[in-house]
Amino acid sequence: MESNQHTQGTADAIESAARRATFGQLPARIRYEDMVEEKAATPHHPSRYSYDPEGSWRSFACVAADLGL
Repeated sequence: MESNQHTQGTADAIESAARRATFGQLPARIRYEDMVEEKAATPHHPSRYSYDPEGSWRSFACVAADLGL
């Protein structure tokens, strides 16, 4: 029985060595902070928040305006 276990252990070692030769090792871990970049979705633009009375009708959404009433 010891011979069978020894043979199995040797086979496992050979398979393990073959796997390491084929695939090498896993790449180094990357920290979460290095993978994520935070930036604003849209840049801040002053005219975006200014009131335009002539163009304000374009921002309303109602059925009457959609139907042209």
